[in-house]
Order: sequence, then C-alpha cells, then structure tokens
Amino acid sequence: MSTPATNSSKNVLNSDVELKGTLKFSGELTFDGKLDGDIQSDGSLNLGDNAVIKGNMNVTTVTVRGKVNGNIIAKEKIDIKTKAELFGDIRAPKLVIEEGVTFVGKTEVNPNKVAPPAAVANNNAEAAGRNAEPAKAGRF
Repeated sequence: MSTPATNSSKNVLNSDVELKGTLKFSGELTFDGKLDGDIQSDGSLNLGDNAVIKGNMNVTTVTVRGKVNGNIIAKEKIDIKTKAELFGDIRAPKLVIEEGVTFVGKTEVNPNKVAPPAAVANNNAEAAGRNAEPAKAGRF
C-alpha cells in the first residue's frame, strides 16, 4: 500500500538566529529567533517565546508566542498564546487568544466568509459619522 507523498518536513530556527528579508518555507517551522522581514508559507508556523518578528505574515496556521510587530493573515487559524505581544491586524477563519496576551490591532474572523448586509454597513457608516470625535477620557 502506497501513501501519497506529503511535505511534512519540520524545521527549527532557534533563538540564536537573526534574519533580514522574506522567509519562505513549506511544511512546519518553529521559529524562535529574530526576523526583520515577512513570512510567507503554505505551512504551519510556530513562533517561540523568544521570537521577535518585524514584518507581515501570510501562512496557513500560526501559533504566536514572543513579539510580533506586523499583520498576520492565516488561511486556517491564528492561535495567540499567553504573554505574546502582537501589534498589528489579524485575519483568519479561526482565532484563539489566551488570557494574558497583549494585542493592539484589528481582527477579522469570518469562518463562513459572510458579507455584512448592506443595511448594517450603511448604519455603521452613519454611526461613524455621528461619532467622528472620540470621547476624551484619562490622561494624554
């Protein structure tokens, strides 16, 4: 019995690795180093506790630990673990955010790719116009 060939390679880049540029891979990658650049993959990305990413990611799935300053697009799932720091917008069909995460950005989670009804979009635009000036509170 033959099994179909799959790319199930597991790659590891430890915390002593520093890269600049675009990181591309297939299969699974555990990255615990520093990257100044983008990540593109049809595979699965695991960011370690020491990972520091300054760039955007476009992957199938990603588990975020460490620090990320950039946007993340995942075709399947984004999983943000405790103590992770994420500054950027995220988009995926599935999203998990554990307690203790620092996240500053916008999310788009739409597993069924549903478009908002026109009436809702119009009401949101009108409400945004009415609330053009943000409420003032606290120290600035």
